[in-house]
Amino acid sequence: MIPLIQKHHQDLNALCQRYDVARLEVFGSAAAAYSDHDARDVDLLVEFLPASELGPADRYFGLLEELQSLLGRPVDLVCARAMQNPYFIEEVNRSRSLLYAA
Repeated sequence: MIPLIQKHHQDLNALCQRYDVARLEVFGSAAAAYSDHDARDVDLLVEFLPASELGPADRYFGLLEELQSLLGRPVDLVCARAMQNPYFIEEVNRSRSLLYAA
């Protein structure tokens, strides 16, 4: 996992609690041990808790905006329930690593 994510682990936990996240996982190049992370975006897989005072769009876009601000780079935030392409699912499963679980 890239040092940027490790550095902000506590802040990531706080964001997950604020936006009612059930699970947050990193995948792709940000989950691997590549040497050049500075030019990359961060790929994150999210699963939200079923009940929340916030609406679905507020949770998704609020979390996305705060993640990008916290990490200082683009974030691809993928909802686990929205994944349908079996090739994409296989690729995500190959590299995913848990960051947060409620």
